[in-house]
Amino acid sequence: MKNNNVKKLVEISLLIALEIILTRFCSINTAILRIGFGFLPVAIIGMMYGPISAGVAYAIGDILGMMIFPSGSFFPGFTLTAFLTGVVYGLVLYKKPKTWGRIILAVCIVCLGINLCLDTVWLHILMGQGYLALLPTRILKVAVMIPIQTILIGIVWKKIVIKIAKPSEIIA
Repeated sequence: MKNNNVKKLVEISLLIALEIILTRFCSINTAILRIGFGFLPVAIIGMMYGPISAGVAYAIGDILGMMIFPSGSFFPGFTLTAFLTGVVYGLVLYKKPKTWGRIILAVCIVCLGINLCLDTVWLHILMGQGYLALLPTRILKVAVMIPIQTILIGIVWKKIVIKIAKPSEIIA
């Protein structure tokens, strides 16, 4: 039992480190837009360990990433967004079949509900620009990211994660 907890902690820690690297170094950043791949490790944590683990991991990743590689001032709203993103991936995909429909559902909830709506509220608060003025570029980002996230999550799960982990540790 204790060995499983250590293994889980190490795996989640490695995925948090990967999330920080993908978010901070492998993304395109502008003042109101970030297109990156940090979602991928978080989705994997949600699929393997559940909503709370994924939410806490992404929030920790957000805080650590901001402390180690600052790219502006810290705003707790984005940490809340990170937590909720992990929770959604876990709720929709943990201990459930990893079908394309479920992956699309999770990505749409995250992109449309959290990234488009909630992140735009945070940017409105931070920048003082009108909510509706921020929406056009944010809608474009979401339109681009929904298919990218769906395809990458599905491919990484089916082609990489399932082959690395033991079959007893993964639920289809």
